[in-house]
Amino acid sequence: MGILEEVIGAVAAVEGVKKLDPNASLLTEGIAAVVGYKGVEAVTDHLAEKKDDDSTDSTDSTEQPAA
Repeated sequence: MGILEEVIGAVAAVEGVKKLDPNASLLTEGIAAVVGYKGVEAVTDHLAEKKDDDSTDSTDSTEQPAA
């Protein structure tokens, strides 16, 4: 995960806040930037974890049961 993805998430969140509230304060925009930054990180981690779980499940299903 690169810093560029996280920065893009922060910018998108700030732009979203500006669309919802054109008179948003600097504090509100700052909070949106932090949430956007951390949100991209959380989603990326979740997807990577889900991908690992799926690959583990497919590996386990191909094993033969012990007799």
